[in-house]
Amino acid sequence: MDLASFYAAEFAEHADVTAATREALAQPFAALVEACCASVRAGGKLIFFGNGGSAADAQHLATELSVRYITDRKAIPALALTTDSSALTAIGNDLGFEQLFARQIEALCRKEDMVIGISTSGRSANVIKGLQAAREIGAGAAALSGKDGGDLVGLADPLLIVPSSTTARIQEMHITLGQMLCGAIEKKLGLAA
Repeated sequence: MDLASFYAAEFAEHADVTAATREALAQPFAALVEACCASVRAGGKLIFFGNGGSAADAQHLATELSVRYITDRKAIPALALTTDSSALTAIGNDLGFEQLFARQIEALCRKEDMVIGISTSGRSANVIKGLQAAREIGAGAAALSGKDGGDLVGLADPLLIVPSSTTARIQEMHITLGQMLCGAIEKKLGLAA
């Protein structure tokens, strides 16, 4: 293996996907910021969820909002549905893994909330069912995805589809977009300079 070539190729692909994402997602990103701010202003909360690396992103973003991102400020109501091991194992065991997020949304979500699913492929059944459950409640249902958006197309609005088929590059853009979302929400809500 030529490690120098691998190193250079990874950075080159990252730069290409970053440029394509920047070009493609300005409008849906702005729509997501507006939807999240409208939810918080209406007394709602932001609910994040996903599987694997996307679960880690969900927890990361919910923490940035509920604790702090750039500056000390009023807490922004946000949570991740990937942190309660008792709920996760009970739902998985009793109702099936596909119900992992839908059941929690049924219990915790209100129409003022904004639900944000994260799936690199757009085909994660439990993410899809979670967004469907949010829609049934009347809450906002948005998502971050990649590839062709999968089954999230027509379900999530706004839907931010990273223009790549490489999972690692999609995940890199998801956390970049997520952190930008946190910063934009702080500023739009007047909580950061």
